[in-house]
Amino acid sequence: MRLLTPVLLALVLAQPALAQDLLSRDEEAAVFAAAGFERVGDQWQGCGDPGTDSYLPGEILELRDLNGDGQSEAIVGESSVACFGRTGMGYVLVSRAADGSWRKITEGPGIVTPLESVGEGGWPDLEIGGPGFCFPVARWNGREYALHRHQYEGAPCDP
Repeated sequence: MRLLTPVLLALVLAQPALAQDLLSRDEEAAVFAAAGFERVGDQWQGCGDPGTDSYLPGEILELRDLNGDGQSEAIVGESSVACFGRTGMGYVLVSRAADGSWRKITEGPGIVTPLESVGEGGWPDLEIGGPGFCFPVARWNGREYALHRHQYEGAPCDP
């Protein structure tokens, strides 16, 4: 058996826990189900990629209370050029209700980043990254996330 060097061991131990590691198996399944994913073997799949080389199965990218209501939200991501084009990734934002159930809030192609700025109900604006340098920012209006502005590194830009 090969032992890890002290430096490599320190790097391994310093890695943050994956978000799904913070959930029970049942909670993880509930998050993926609310996001519209199905379990196929040992993977969660949502977009129906036909098995291309670019495919990476679903994972919970972030798990925290985004809107300050005391309940967790989860951002689920999946990678596939076949499903999401040049962006190569899609996201689903789901939220846990007070009764413990999960519901889908929004989804789309891109790499989603919650911002410090907020819309209705304390929901963070979402920057939707992808190819290029001018990204859409969606804001919660009380019913849905809708286009609010475009930005690059926090500065306004024209797409």
